[in-house]
Amino acid sequence: MVKGKQFWIDSLTNSTSVCIICLPKQCFISKNEQGRDMIVDRIQNGKAYPMGKAWQLAFEFLLSLKPDAVEKKYHVQGDDIYAMVMSYETRPPETAVLEAHRKYLDIQTIITGGEGIAWFPKEELIIKQPYDESKDVEFYHHPNSSFARTNVFPGIFVALFPHDAHMPSLMLGNTPECIKKVVVKVNVKLLILSS
Repeated sequence: MVKGKQFWIDSLTNSTSVCIICLPKQCFISKNEQGRDMIVDRIQNGKAYPMGKAWQLAFEFLLSLKPDAVEKKYHVQGDDIYAMVMSYETRPPETAVLEAHRKYLDIQTIITGGEGIAWFPKEELIIKQPYDESKDVEFYHHPNSSFARTNVFPGIFVALFPHDAHMPSLMLGNTPECIKKVVVKVNVKLLILSS
């Protein structure tokens, strides 16, 4: 947790997950049994989290990124830390993909536009497509249970750990929007995580 922040805690499910939301004076964090946390906060606060040099490098890259950044893969530190800048149209939850990763932490932010990202505790989901190690992704069936959702705009980041199943690209409201975003992938072995 970040020093000096006020925290609001809300239990999301009957599982071991805990949820906290980070806005100007608040933080959204999902806590699992391993003590690793999903984080939603302002990019300017990103470097305050004590998770090591790899985390710091990821935020140095994000802070240097301009709105006209070329859509491509950027190697921040070889294959251990890289970023993908992309554009796509947001969609309704029924057509969005629910996924999780094992090797990499995702740090996602919007460059232009806005999207919703839904969060689910991975241990409560049914696998739709088994883990593909070459792509570091596992897909899940959409659950009937409730979930947490955050809307992401320029200046806000979402950090998703391997236990955080997530559904990005969600429409804000009823109309699709073309957005530009960046996803920074950080090898979790490089992070300093404490419980």
